[in-house]
Amino acid sequence: MKVRWDQKYLYIESNGLPAHGMMTGITSWQQQVPLPQAYSGDNAWRLPLTPVPATQPRPVKNAFLRGAIAIAANGIPIFNPQNNRGELSAMIGELDQWGGHCGRGDDYHYHAAPLHLQATLGPTKPIGYALDGYPIYGLTEPDGSAPGGLDPFNGHTTPQLGYHYHASRTYPYVNGGFHGEVVEREGQVDPQPRARSVRPALPPLGGAKITGFTASPDQKSFRLQYTIGGKPAAVNYATASDGAWKFQFISTDGSTREETYRGGDPGNRPPGPDRALPPADKPAAPEPAAISKPLAGFQLTSAEIKADGLLPIDYTGDGAGATLPLAWSGAPAGTKSYALIMHHIDPEGVAKWYWTLYDIPASVTTLPKNTRDIGKTGTGFKGNVGYEPPHSKGPGPKTYTLTLYALSGPAKVTVPPAAVNRAVLLAAIRDSVLATAELKVTYSSKETDRPSADRPPGDGPRPPRGDGPPRDR
Repeated sequence: MKVRWDQKYLYIESNGLPAHGMMTGITSWQQQVPLPQAYSGDNAWRLPLTPVPATQPRPVKNAFLRGAIAIAANGIPIFNPQNNRGELSAMIGELDQWGGHCGRGDDYHYHAAPLHLQATLGPTKPIGYALDGYPIYGLTEPDGSAPGGLDPFNGHTTPQLGYHYHASRTYPYVNGGFHGEVVEREGQVDPQPRARSVRPALPPLGGAKITGFTASPDQKSFRLQYTIGGKPAAVNYATASDGAWKFQFISTDGSTREETYRGGDPGNRPPGPDRALPPADKPAAPEPAAISKPLAGFQLTSAEIKADGLLPIDYTGDGAGATLPLAWSGAPAGTKSYALIMHHIDPEGVAKWYWTLYDIPASVTTLPKNTRDIGKTGTGFKGNVGYEPPHSKGPGPKTYTLTLYALSGPAKVTVPPAAVNRAVLLAAIRDSVLATAELKVTYSSKETDRPSADRPPGDGPRPPRGDGPPRDR
């Protein structure tokens, strides 16, 4: 890590890889691995040397869900304790024993206070700085006493230090907001560095638990070990002299697959924010194209969906999380079975899916509320079998599409339901779709759609977008 400064800012440069271990202990893994990041030059982290108290302090709860909110003393970014779906990463198995994981850009970062740094720094030095410029100290004051009178952001003012934040072992873990001035743009502090990945984002790996991670002393070769159902697997990767990255994927059955990635490879997608993609048994291909074959008279409806198209709260994660009752008619001749997918396209253009159902008999034309015994149920985008009710995180209504597929035969699914995601199901039915019928519904969480004075419209200039900021999801 290197630092430099001018009259206004302190600039922090690093390769984004900490000196400690990484990834071990993660049980909800989206197949990211730590890769060096070029946080240097114009792409360095920036902190104001003289923080300015904000007229309206800004909480980070359900805001600033993309990118970093702080930078640790070792040069590793600290993201919001929530991922971009609004879930606490520390509570759902996404974090390693150091409080970190990798985003979709293969960028390592924390989502919880890096309290392990206290052992090196001692209580008299901050373990990090929020991006508004105010320091973040550990669990105690420099003299070892417990901090008192903390505000909702985990901060307070003392004669010795002025305003500063404190880390905690529970929410908000780090700074729960910004006491100082920051610019928010598209859900993140702006500007901040870009993360750059050489490879496409891969789907989550359902059932995987990361058991080990090693790096060579020069941080040019790495090995990540994991298990699925107790069976070991691994990812080995290293950089070559020409700058390419060579990956070897070792599956639980002992088979291997090798890939070579370069920054300029066509088809590589820029990293996206903590987005969850289809679970898979092995590293998977990028998201498949949707299937659309509308047929006049083939209709999908629900008695619960009125003319306004609003999805009642009972069918969402804010309510009971029940499956929506459905009915259909007008299927084409030759229909032998049906399949159903409920999905949403996020602002990045990536599909998240909430319900995958297949092998619905051709004689069935309705699904009751909370259906259990009709057809076979695959996974939601988090990798769990069953209906995953939407939560509609972020401001504004979200549109969810239920697509019914009339098939000329059974779905050619050759894996167990725990491995059936949207991509797997689309691939299994692609050659047998006779017609499709859609039902679009909208939902807006009351909590996240509430107007807020701490979320003004765009303010301040933006840096060039490049490959985007270091982002999760």
